[in-house]
Amino acid sequence: MAAQKKYSSKSKKVQKKKETKTPLFLIAGGVIILLIASLFVFGKKPERFTPEVVGSPKLQVDDSLVDLGDVQLGKTVQTSFKVHNVGDQDLHFTQKPYVEVKEGC
Repeated sequence: MAAQKKYSSKSKKVQKKKETKTPLFLIAGGVIILLIASLFVFGKKPERFTPEVVGSPKLQVDDSLVDLGDVQLGKTVQTSFKVHNVGDQDLHFTQKPYVEVKEGC
């Protein structure tokens, strides 16, 4: 006679619990991925760019003149400004941009 294996109801319950955790984990992960994707799709759209110059690039600087007042010799001062391309073509620098510093104006 062959020995019969007896399975307890306890081991079946443990197997069922493990089986139900996996689909719930996958469903929760899928919902999170859908929420992130919807943020990208329905998020703020970038502003439409209307070029000021058509057919070529054009450089525009927010401040064309920066007055730092009286600066003592040996002191370091720093300033910043924003540069934008307002043309409809790509703007490429072939050399380093030149900035002119005037003294005593």
